[in-house]
Amino acid sequence: MAKDKKRESLFLKLFSQLPSKALDKPEPAAKTPKPEVPELTLLFFIIDWERANDISSVFEEEKVRFHYIVRGRGTANSEMLHLLGIDAADKAVIICMEQLVMIPVLIKEARKKLSAHNASGIAFTVPFSAINNPILRVFKESIHNNEKIAAEQNTPPPKPPEHSHHLVLSLINQGYSNDFMNTAREAGASGGTVINVRGQAHEGVVKFFGLSVQKERELIIMLTNEEKKDPIMQAVFEAHGIGSKAQGIIFSLPVERVMGLSLIELV
Repeated sequence: MAKDKKRESLFLKLFSQLPSKALDKPEPAAKTPKPEVPELTLLFFIIDWERANDISSVFEEEKVRFHYIVRGRGTANSEMLHLLGIDAADKAVIICMEQLVMIPVLIKEARKKLSAHNASGIAFTVPFSAINNPILRVFKESIHNNEKIAAEQNTPPPKPPEHSHHLVLSLINQGYSNDFMNTAREAGASGGTVINVRGQAHEGVVKFFGLSVQKERELIIMLTNEEKKDPIMQAVFEAHGIGSKAQGIIFSLPVERVMGLSLIELV
């Protein structure tokens, strides 16, 4: 028991739990009010690789503190996904963490930049529950300034979380992404983005599953709705799961908001 309390105390020193709408409750009047904590989210963009600098320039103009760009390749082949800008081509997966109130501002400015090149893409947000305290302090410094920026730009408030979509992530051995995506499409997937990654595994896991872990692996990102998630995951697990040559590890994350990046909202 003492060890558990010590571990919890250490976690609280290193990390701050972020506010959750589902858990938000009025604090009793007798308690000292907690310091104001910004509501943060992870924002993902998937766009053509050649337009990655457009999104980076938006982030610089809006003073987004952290963003990361990963190069991948698209696999979609439908007309609608081509219109969204996520068909088969080199893709940029851009990830940033930002205060929730700033998401409509970033989407609005990204649409302006991309429309100048007749380009588009897709964006979505994924929640996270805790963050390093030093990083959180950086966001606390600008919590009111960000709210002011959103008000000045007359952007609507962020849409309430819908949780109608999921991000399906699959780690497979290199060279199996085409077969994997064929299976996923037959189960209802529209497409995905493939990223080359480096694989590592503990010796115990390797022995337990009988894996021959390759150094080069492929991470497949698929955005799908609630109805299609389970059939897709079941199909790719049966055909390309841990016991197959692809040795796939498949899991999903909830997605709160999905936004098209054209000036006309497509999703």
